[in-house]
Amino acid sequence: MTTTSYDPRGVTVATTLAFKEDSSESSGLAVDYDRFAAHCTWLVENGCHGIGPNGSLGEYSSLTDDERRKVVQTAVQAVGGRASVIAGVHAPGWHQAQRWAEYAGEDGADAILLLPPTLYRANDDEVIEHYARVAEVGLPIMAYNNPIDTKIDLSPETLARLAEIPEVVAVKEFSCDVRRVLEIQERCDIAVVAGADDVLFESLVDGAVGWFAGFPNAFPGESVEIYDLVMAGKFADARELYRNLVAVFRWDTRTEFVQAIKLVIDIGGHSYGGPTRPPRGPLSREHEVGVRADAARAIEYLASR
Repeated sequence: MTTTSYDPRGVTVATTLAFKEDSSESSGLAVDYDRFAAHCTWLVENGCHGIGPNGSLGEYSSLTDDERRKVVQTAVQAVGGRASVIAGVHAPGWHQAQRWAEYAGEDGADAILLLPPTLYRANDDEVIEHYARVAEVGLPIMAYNNPIDTKIDLSPETLARLAEIPEVVAVKEFSCDVRRVLEIQERCDIAVVAGADDVLFESLVDGAVGWFAGFPNAFPGESVEIYDLVMAGKFADARELYRNLVAVFRWDTRTEFVQAIKLVIDIGGHSYGGPTRPPRGPLSREHEVGVRADAARAIEYLASR
């Protein structure tokens, strides 16, 4: 397989995944592929440039192998070439991630999103091998730096080494340290993509070329508008819109981010969020009240524009 072209610019949505009640499933929930396809279609129709199935928001770690592969196939079919599909291929080891990358290529994904080894705090040399081995598949790779969850920090120094792998073309930066954007650009030429919603504006102003995160699931049109305004140099207008959404965006960097984003989708009423699979349970009463309050303020502001 040869490397395909991939443009990391724009708004890519780390898609949530719909479930439906099913007593035959051990969790009581089965993947609702029809609703997931409809959600992908809605995101693209609202201007999003990419769809990112099988990320943390897509609850990939709670899926069976068959479900995980069908999710990518469903996204590719729903998008129909109107946007990029960047499939998450995260795994404990490179031998497993490599297999998911092969499936992603066979199933029509344009690129892959890849964490360092999960469940194991790999050293830098092991991280480099992880990416180099998955790169053998030939798909463009967006490295994913999420030291909060993986306990592995793809530092600017490490990313400079990863950038020597031709297939590693971008990094989804989720350290929440906006200083990283400029430092990464000083050390190597891979594209920096904002990964945390509540430092989005700051990251884009500092030179991030795209946004790959969660709340575009609930506010796709407005998310694209923020991005487009910054890219056009209309910083005051972008900041005003961002300022009125950032309170709800902050839930993207909290432990309960999947439940919170799904709830906001349901509150908006334009698509379907629904329940989460174990180990994620429902939001606590306190958290639900907080999410609803932040979402209500954002929606009220948008309605008043």
